[in-house]
Amino acid sequence: MNLNHLSIFQAVALSGSISGGAQRLHISQSAVSKQLGEFEGTLGLTLFDRLPRGVRATEAGRLLLGYANRLFAIEAEAERALGDLKQLARGRIAIGASRTIGAYLLPPLLAEFRRRHPDVGLSLRVENTQAIEAKLVAGEIDIGFAEGVVGSELDYKLFAQDDLVLIAAPTHPLVARAPVPVSALADHALLMHEEGSGTRAVTEGVLRARKLDIRPAMTLASSEALKQTVATGVGVAFLSSLSIRTEVAAGILSVVPVKGLRIQRPLYRVQLRNAWPSPALEAFMQLLEAH
Repeated sequence: MNLNHLSIFQAVALSGSISGGAQRLHISQSAVSKQLGEFEGTLGLTLFDRLPRGVRATEAGRLLLGYANRLFAIEAEAERALGDLKQLARGRIAIGASRTIGAYLLPPLLAEFRRRHPDVGLSLRVENTQAIEAKLVAGEIDIGFAEGVVGSELDYKLFAQDDLVLIAAPTHPLVARAPVPVSALADHALLMHEEGSGTRAVTEGVLRARKLDIRPAMTLASSEALKQTVATGVGVAFLSSLSIRTEVAAGILSVVPVKGLRIQRPLYRVQLRNAWPSPALEAFMQLLEAH
């Protein structure tokens, strides 16, 4: 069904005359008459009885007018919804982030975005880097933040740098010896994140480059679990400097400098390649750039 013809039909039906319909649509009366006749010919039905003064809808016209009103009401609703989306009066952003970014970098940013755009829904999933990439490809999240294992379908943009530091309980023997040589790590139990963790991948890569093939003495699923376990003195771990500030300040953990070793990892904003961001996501990325 030609929606332009339907729009002309509705205007004539609501105004009760062809001239009134023309005025509603700001087109000529002859154009309305012509297109209305074409519409009736296409349908094979007469929609109006032509009267000396104006028109009167036939049974078919009255039936069609109900559908036309509903259809154009939905069109108007769609326009309002898209306008709200554009003006950030509605919308949602699903975010995936690695543990360190999700726990220590994003919360202040999410809070600021919420203050600026309270009508936009936010959700944050904390996953390891591989899971974030899989969810982006599957369309389950709109944007990801990770240490970055490059995937062919994904676009990575550097947004911050993070230092990984060696931590130990204050009573651990390495603390008294600090700064320690890299080789000293081979003599102490090293605790690590699970496979698939960006922190673990970066740490293993750097140690391997230093000819240290160290197998983790214990594998734990979160930074919090690593911190709590290291605090008991059973081993040491490399963790983000962002994640241990509170514990170091409280004297629960100590940072152990390692001679000639600095582990920096890039933190990436990750999106599906060639994906077009929604207005809400565009506003979120602008806030990220500003911070």
